[in-house]
Amino acid sequence: MELERTEQSLLEHLPAKNVAAVSMCNIHKSFGKNHALRGVDLNVMPGTIHALLGENGAGKSTLMNILCGFYHQDIGFISINGKQVNITNPKMAIDYGIGMVHQHFMLVQTFTVAQNIMLGSELTKGIGVIDFKRANREITELSNEYRLTVNTKKKVLDMSVGMQQRVEILKVLYRGAEILILDEPTAVLTSQEANDLMQIMRNLASNNKTIVVITHKINEIKRVCDFCTIIRRGENVLTVHVDDYNEQQLGAMMVEREIVSVPRLKTTKSKKTILEIKDLVVKDDRGVKKINGVSLEVKAGEILGVAGVDENGQQELVEAITCLRKVESGTIKIHGKEIQNTTTKNVICSGISAIPEDRHRSGLVMKFSVAENMILKRYKEKPFSRCGRMNKILIKQFADDLIEKFDIRPPNCAEIPIKKLSGGNQQKVIIAREVSNNPDLLVAMQPTRGLDIGAIEYVHQKLWEQKKKEKAILLISLELNEIMEMSDRIAVIYNGEIIAVVEADATSEEEMGALMVGGGKK
Repeated sequence: MELERTEQSLLEHLPAKNVAAVSMCNIHKSFGKNHALRGVDLNVMPGTIHALLGENGAGKSTLMNILCGFYHQDIGFISINGKQVNITNPKMAIDYGIGMVHQHFMLVQTFTVAQNIMLGSELTKGIGVIDFKRANREITELSNEYRLTVNTKKKVLDMSVGMQQRVEILKVLYRGAEILILDEPTAVLTSQEANDLMQIMRNLASNNKTIVVITHKINEIKRVCDFCTIIRRGENVLTVHVDDYNEQQLGAMMVEREIVSVPRLKTTKSKKTILEIKDLVVKDDRGVKKINGVSLEVKAGEILGVAGVDENGQQELVEAITCLRKVESGTIKIHGKEIQNTTTKNVICSGISAIPEDRHRSGLVMKFSVAENMILKRYKEKPFSRCGRMNKILIKQFADDLIEKFDIRPPNCAEIPIKKLSGGNQQKVIIAREVSNNPDLLVAMQPTRGLDIGAIEYVHQKLWEQKKKEKAILLISLELNEIMEMSDRIAVIYNGEIIAVVEADATSEEEMGALMVGGGKK
């Protein structure tokens, strides 16, 4: 598309008969030298579920942040229900009936559901007195209308991730949203919660709500979406009717190449044990046992997968291994040396690298640059530091090398604050940093969370490379297909206990599913 297109010529591209709920025409957006969007068009019809599909850093979230008033386009215009609008801030977007549910929820954990939903839109009686009774009633009516059942008096910190997402959806509906934007809505959900969400989306669409979904999960697009717009490197590829294409075709259009599934590498018969856990007991923050007598071992050149429904002790297990949580009893050994209840520095020095589940909370310093995040665990080491002074030139060279090697976008982003990168590219920074430390044991928890299909393939290849180098890998994932595809052996965790350890190529998803909910192997 030409950069000089006038708004009058763009109007000709709007639907003549069926007016789109959202039309974004010739949208350009740059951040310094980085051209995030280059002439993107998007038409979303009312009452439909429309997917935005693209690689990490393709510009999907930037486009939706423009629609929501967080950014303003450099060129182009937006129409809502056929009327051209100029959205300059989030309040204006709300006034136009647009609401966004972000990938990282924006809830006050210590507030109740009702308090979160009406925050900033409080109902009052008299002067400055909040009418909680009326608010609870209206929110309950709204949740019943859209089958989003929640307890309005429950605190958010006591709710599952899936229920918190319902609160976020109710929050935008409470403000009158007719157009809902869901950013990676199933990234943190269990399979059952994802199924529930897709049913909720269908219910919303049947009530004439318009939904735009930013997602990398093509199988979910096929299940729930009507249309799909593919964006590649900030430019339109095409918009298609989802029923006209299969998953492989959509994936190939997204990454501009065929996605090839890498077969599982054969397990090496190494007798060298890298990680040995015996009779481990760990409690959560409330003093409740979350790991109860767990024993595991991972050998050199092996990928041991840990499968289980969320909140069965996976997080506490990883925190114990990385010395972020106290071990009540039992031992954790690396190369035969106990490391439990020591320090994170000792963990690093012992040859352990970890990819955390929550990249924002545990993996990155969001105010730091990409380069600074690359050396978080090595900033005191040579050649990055000498006599207390950091060598910024060498740090940048190191970061530039990893940026190119791990295909982190945008290129030349070493000095950019990492908070400006897409979630998927932030994840790549963590993986690049942890793998470059040349660990003997790589603990990977949800390593492909929020990544597109091409990036997932790339991460899996990096794990294979570590396996080939005779490194030990402990893989914890809620994606059963990932566990089945990547692991040599699979340990099933249920209620804080390992109830079975099976050979990956000698079991099925049905058998694994039964074990994960506490049942016996068929």
